[in-house]
Amino acid sequence: MQDSLILSIMTATPSARPDLLAILEDRGYRATRPRREVLTLLSQKQEGFSAEEVCGELPEVGRATVYRAIRLMLEAGVICKLALPDGGSKYSLARGEHHHHTVCVKCGTVGEFRDSTVERVLRAVGADIPGEIVGHRMEFYINCQGCLAESRG
Repeated sequence: MQDSLILSIMTATPSARPDLLAILEDRGYRATRPRREVLTLLSQKQEGFSAEEVCGELPEVGRATVYRAIRLMLEAGVICKLALPDGGSKYSLARGEHHHHTVCVKCGTVGEFRDSTVERVLRAVGADIPGEIVGHRMEFYINCQGCLAESRG
């Protein structure tokens, strides 16, 4: 992997977070107490999370409510879904600009990055594909700095 790509990989910085409750209401859903609890927790997440982790943090909220709230936020485009190598899923709050993800295969930490070289490659590939690309996903599966330091220590 190029040094410039490695240097551009960064963790998400909290930027203007969307009002998840307003998004829910704008889509015609009632803001019940359990949904508010789920959305409050999601809006505070700084790192990637799984639906099961959210269920564990909110044992008083039904599992189906957690999964529905995550699905609604995914459909609204305010969270990103990341496929893990083991077939599971992690989610992260979406930033406004286009980005890609890193996922630590040991601890599950999710990071975000932007890189101009990657974007140029994607445009070049798009020019060679007959038809119109309507989306893509790119995830790098890594051993994060924390896990590397732990294994060396």
